[in-house]
Amino acid sequence: MLAGSRLFKPGQSQKGCRSVMTDRSANGFANPEPAPAGASDIELATRRLAAALDALESAVERRREADRIDDDLGARIQALGADRSRLANELDGTLVRSRALERTNREIAERLDVAIDTIRSVIDSGESP
Repeated sequence: MLAGSRLFKPGQSQKGCRSVMTDRSANGFANPEPAPAGASDIELATRRLAAALDALESAVERRREADRIDDDLGARIQALGADRSRLANELDGTLVRSRALERTNREIAERLDVAIDTIRSVIDSGESP
């Protein structure tokens, strides 16, 4: 049970209980603004709560920034994946064209060899009377 700024277990009195709130802010450092003399427990608790809320707000903002960076990295990775797929498809197409050109080159070389052999045989047959 909570009563004021102290934590109590069922059946336990306030005597001997330690305070739930401390003089430290959420980041673990002492509160930078000392309480003015004569400040009430509520004022002290309010200051600690405000400091904790400020620390929480900062942590949330850092988390949002980290999430935004993660989202940006995810988008970049996705774009790189799309580029990789596009380049892989282009490479596959280029390899197919290259193989077709090599095959055509071999066919032309074979035809040239046949033509050269035919021309030589014609020349050789014309030189012998």
